[in-house]
Parts: sequence; structure tokens; C-alpha cells
Amino acid sequence: MSFLGNIVFFVFGGFVIFLGYLLGGILLCLTIIGIPFGFMCFRLAGGVLAPFGREVQQTKPPGGPVALIMNIIWIILPGLELAIMHLLLALFFALTIIGIPIAAQHMKLVPLALLPFGHVMRDL
Repeated sequence: MSFLGNIVFFVFGGFVIFLGYLLGGILLCLTIIGIPFGFMCFRLAGGVLAPFGREVQQTKPPGGPVALIMNIIWIILPGLELAIMHLLLALFFALTIIGIPIAAQHMKLVPLALLPFGHVMRDL
């Protein structure tokens, strides 16, 4: 069932989100300081392609002060925009009954888009 969900997610907005993460990763990798954040965008782009059958978990231990600093910089650079993009798409898909599972996947991805350092996406 998750395969069919991933296909539907990809067709109805997943590809657009994937392109957003990919473009963000490319732009961030243009600078030396942005390279770790660009690689994080690429990692998240892979997770966004197939969110059904996966869950977002906080890492144990959470990462410490380095992860906190990286998350603050992430929010300033692409994080807030990506999280807002997930929220808007979730709101759009939640308006229809058929789109509620897709909206749930977008809501699941918001913490990962907002604070990726210290979170991972794992298969169920």
C-alpha cells in the first residue's frame, strides 16, 4: 500500500517538493559555508520522494550544541521556506477527503524540514 501512496504523493506535489529541495541544495553548495546545508537538502530530497512507509524520529542523543547551531542557521537559510511549503501543501490537500493521507505526509515532514539536524527518516 505504501508503494501506491508514494506514487500518488509523487504525482500530486512530491515532485515539486523534491525540486525545491534539489534547487536549495544546489544553491547552498555554491558556497563553502553552505555545503553541509546543501548536503542536508540532498538527503531530505531523497526522503521526500517516498515518505509513505517511513517515519521521522529524533536521534538519540539529540545532537548537542553543534546540532542546535546548525538548526538555527538552517532555519535562517532554507528551513523556514521549506517548512512553510509543506504546511501550505498540507492545508491544500486537507481540503479534500482524498488528499488527507497526502496532507498527513506533508505534516510528518514539517519537523524534518524545519530542524533536520537531530532528526532522521527511517523505514517502518
